[in-house]
Amino acid sequence: MSGEKQEFKEQLQEFMGYLQNDAHDQARAVLADLHPAEIAHVIESLPSGDREIVWQWPAADIRGAVLSHLHDDVRTSLIRRMGLPQLISATEGLDTDDIADILQSLSDQDSREILETMDRQDRERVEQVMSYPEDTAGGLMNTDAITVRPDVSLDVVLRYLRLRGELPESTDKLFVVDRDDTYLGVLRIADIVTLRADTTVAEAMISDFDAINVAMPESDIANLFARHDILSAPVVDDHNRLLGRITIDDIVDVIREQGGQSLTSMAGLHEEEDLFSPIWTSAGRRAVWLGANLVTAFAASAVIAVFDGTIEKIVALAVLMPIVASMGGIAGSQTLTLVIRGLALDQVGSTNSWRLLRKEMAVGVLNGLLWAAVVTVIVLFWFDDYQIGIIIAIALVINLIVAAFAGVAIPLLMRRVGSDPALGGSVLLTTVTDIIGFLVFLGLATAFLL
Repeated sequence: MSGEKQEFKEQLQEFMGYLQNDAHDQARAVLADLHPAEIAHVIESLPSGDREIVWQWPAADIRGAVLSHLHDDVRTSLIRRMGLPQLISATEGLDTDDIADILQSLSDQDSREILETMDRQDRERVEQVMSYPEDTAGGLMNTDAITVRPDVSLDVVLRYLRLRGELPESTDKLFVVDRDDTYLGVLRIADIVTLRADTTVAEAMISDFDAINVAMPESDIANLFARHDILSAPVVDDHNRLLGRITIDDIVDVIREQGGQSLTSMAGLHEEEDLFSPIWTSAGRRAVWLGANLVTAFAASAVIAVFDGTIEKIVALAVLMPIVASMGGIAGSQTLTLVIRGLALDQVGSTNSWRLLRKEMAVGVLNGLLWAAVVTVIVLFWFDDYQIGIIIAIALVINLIVAAFAGVAIPLLMRRVGSDPALGGSVLLTTVTDIIGFLVFLGLATAFLL
């Protein structure tokens, strides 16, 4: 896998070199050897002007696959430049869930016109997927599940599969249903070819393989696949009727998107932030959280202003106070990231949050004592004042303990009130560590040095 990754990096560098030198024929040849997902990566790495040029190069029969791998913002920008015939051609041969994703990026009129070009069965399947929220099992599923009845033999099933001639991708199991399409269990492909031919499906199937409800959030589905090493799973409605299936390739996309969303949300960015989105769009999205951060910065400055007399008399405090706030911010961010990850993986909840809080505060105490000793020694050499050294040491220990508490408490409280902990959690944390750090350090200095 690492060899393939290195090969793609080399191809990407080669492509970029050709593109920058206007050697379009050579660049186009490199692009032709790439997988649709890799082409999508290349397009997302380009400024908008180059995207318009490069988007004309992929073959018509893979354009839909490339679109399905692009983030929403980039996909929408490219679709706006495509004519309806091109869009119809791009959606041919795609999985139902991928077609639904593309149609949801179009206007209602264009979506209807593309749906009208499909046969009735395919149109109904796409409309079914589009009727569910995009971030649920219904919006994620594909309707290409192969079903069998429990009363037939494995020999009959095998002959049926041979008649089909081709299986949908990522098919590791068939789904057993009754005449009303009620889900009964799964039949593994491995069992079809290894068990006796006269074995019935009812005898060979796994009846305790739980199906996924159509309304289950995609994050829960990703956790389920990860915990049980699932390659595919059935999706059912509230009456246990089989609607479709979800495969591991869909889950990989979910995990990739969630990872990107966590990183961008922690920075206060839009979850689908495009690397080369228009300047005004990017500026507008970022301005909101910059404004929020400005408010919190003024709050921290107000605390400093309370002790302006102390700072004027002891200049060393102005030099040293950023250390206390910075160390608290870093320590709190480490804890915050750990807890947000645990919440995303369902590893943190009401049953273990108190133990996690105690553990993180203990870590804060140990690191506080360690670095307080280091800072005290440096201050003694720098300012030759043991009192300031002791004060900054105490402030450092207290702020690291507070940072650990805030790093656990903030995401848990935000989750409880229905807010995304990744979005804005770091801003709240920085506010707490800055204010507490300045308040303790300058307060102690005022009490003992003046």
